[in-house]
Amino acid sequence: MLDGMRKASQGWLGRIVMAIVMGVISLSFVVWGVGDIFRGFGSNTVAKVGKTEITADAVRNAYQTELQQLQRQARRAVTNEQARQLGLDSRVLGKLVAEAALDNRVRELGLAMSDQEIAKTILTDSTFAGATGKFDAAKFGEILRDNGLTERGFALEQRRVYLRQELIEALAGNVPVPKATLEALHRYRNETRSVEYIELPASAAGDVPAPDDAALQAWFDARKQTFRAPEYRGVVTLSLSPAQVADPAAVSDADATATYNRVRLQRFGAPEKRDLDQALFSDEKTAAAAAEKIKAGATLEAAAEEFKTQVAPMGSVVRNEVFDKPIGEAGFALPEGGVSAPVKGQFGFVLVRATKVVPETVKTYAEVADDLKKEIATERAKKRVGELRDKIEDERTSGKALADAARAAGLTATTIEAIDQNGLDRNGKEVENLAEREALLRAVFASDVGVDNETLNAKDGGYVWFEVSGVEKAREQTLAEVKDKALAAWREEEVSKRLAAKAAEMTAKLDAGETLEALAKAAGDLPVQTNGEVRRAGGGSLPAGVVARVFALPSGKAGSAAGNADSRVVFRVVDAVTPVMDPDSDTLKDAETQLKTAFGEDLLVQYLAKLQTNAGVTINEAAARLATGGVADQN
Repeated sequence: MLDGMRKASQGWLGRIVMAIVMGVISLSFVVWGVGDIFRGFGSNTVAKVGKTEITADAVRNAYQTELQQLQRQARRAVTNEQARQLGLDSRVLGKLVAEAALDNRVRELGLAMSDQEIAKTILTDSTFAGATGKFDAAKFGEILRDNGLTERGFALEQRRVYLRQELIEALAGNVPVPKATLEALHRYRNETRSVEYIELPASAAGDVPAPDDAALQAWFDARKQTFRAPEYRGVVTLSLSPAQVADPAAVSDADATATYNRVRLQRFGAPEKRDLDQALFSDEKTAAAAAEKIKAGATLEAAAEEFKTQVAPMGSVVRNEVFDKPIGEAGFALPEGGVSAPVKGQFGFVLVRATKVVPETVKTYAEVADDLKKEIATERAKKRVGELRDKIEDERTSGKALADAARAAGLTATTIEAIDQNGLDRNGKEVENLAEREALLRAVFASDVGVDNETLNAKDGGYVWFEVSGVEKAREQTLAEVKDKALAAWREEEVSKRLAAKAAEMTAKLDAGETLEALAKAAGDLPVQTNGEVRRAGGGSLPAGVVARVFALPSGKAGSAAGNADSRVVFRVVDAVTPVMDPDSDTLKDAETQLKTAFGEDLLVQYLAKLQTNAGVTINEAAARLATGGVADQN
């Protein structure tokens, strides 16, 4: 929430501060490698940037904040080990180092903000606004307490954030984009090329005789790694979920109807929606007078104009979306087109008009009965799942194999003879019906034969058990084992070589002045095709490799590239057209904005690296590991 309170995390500049600062971590570690990293540190110091110390407490707090955010994004618990594998500890420390370098530079330049300026930024921060849209002291205090901050501590941190922002804004806030860069980008994006081409099919390679055994063996020996067999594991697995043991037929209509009545609007219907307008008057007497005018035939707009106010549309809303409850109740009690009597709202007396009424729509019980019964049965089955889980665990504890434990509980385990890390069998086909597939595969290949494995928790509230029954290590296969695959691959490679040679001969003739029509006829009356809308972003039916080759050649030149399937495309670039650049187009303006951001980010990365080099950065790696939940000595 603290990051949400900081304006430095908003807008493109905020993204630079929050993201690019982290992006210089690699540069930071280069600097940290200089000097004795264990000398001159206090017991609570993790790093020094010039004379600025970064304490273990600061690293620990920042790390925990980032870890919690990572867990919210992943929607699961993330261990310290997993977080470090993702580089979270390095990213956090890199951010703190970069911020310290900026703070040093702020002090060197003598930048400052008065208490009045800090107070103004806090008072105008929408994060602390209450229901009226103005600063709410109670909300401000509550947010600070939730984040373990004092007003003084928060103000000091805000001062540092805003001063960093001022420095970065001056450096990279509005980096100009050279016109030449925009022209190059425009040309790259919008240049259109016309090509004429033919597609040489695999048959154009002619008869490709099979190689003799010696030639095939030599070819295979040079490519053994391509035919290497992956590691396979034999697995016995058992899954148990509420849906498996649920019995929808046992749910009565009375129970399902009761549930339907309770959730029908939220689950199976759209609530009533209304387009409401309101006019705010200075007092109740004026509002009542306006209401009388409307009863006499005046419109709400006319009455509002007469009493010097305006009609404000509230939009299309449902009842609970109306912030001012009395106004909402009045608006939803009106017939379509009706205007209410004066209603006392939070900001005065108003007249409400229901311009349009869209009634609620709800599916009938008969339409949803089957789904409801299945849901109720599944919920009730959770207790049974728990009982079966305990039964299986008891059987496993007694020493029974998983298949036997499953039978004792009235269930059947699945035996998989061989599966690789991608979930494929020996024939390269996907092994189907694996509960919690990704988690199960990771666990299987992290285990071994005879290991008592932890039960996996399923997302649906169920459980998955497994045992590794065998391990077949990855190995090189002999030619005899994969001869059919090897022959097919050899032929594919040979066809590709022959087509490439033939295409090279044809492109040379095209560049020498022969027509593509003549070459197409000589190659077996192949059709000549044209495409006048080839752009770098795509060329219709032309593969990406062909498009890339088309733009690698000047207009009038010929070339070739691999086509779809086993074909080869031979083409000639007929012409290239780039439309006149319109500097006022929305597309170019968007591109310019993106380039400004990119240039600013690049400039900031270099600036931060220079600041850290000038200041001198040292780090106590042992203290850093301890502050982020690791151990002091990894050796």
